[in-house]
Amino acid sequence: MAELQIDHLRGVEDGEARVVVRCLRGPVRRGARFVRIVGLSAPVDLELTGILLYGRPSDELPTAYTALVTLSGTGTHLLAAGDRANGWQILQGADAAV
Repeated sequence: MAELQIDHLRGVEDGEARVVVRCLRGPVRRGARFVRIVGLSAPVDLELTGILLYGRPSDELPTAYTALVTLSGTGTHLLAAGDRANGWQILQGADAAV
């Protein structure tokens, strides 16, 4: 299982979202698919299409690291930034095949 915690959104448009995330369970690679936002019943189908780790493109996001990622697909409009008082959204899915 792969899990990403959403910290904040950089932009969402045309089925694509640029999001700062922390990897809770991974590593997570480009091509990973996320099918659930914890606490929401609405279906999502998001593919991780890009990772910028410390400002550099990467194919993998290790557990406990934070990065700017691009997610594409159905459900980008449901993504929301989190904070300590209200909690953070958690995306769950499966890592890409190696």
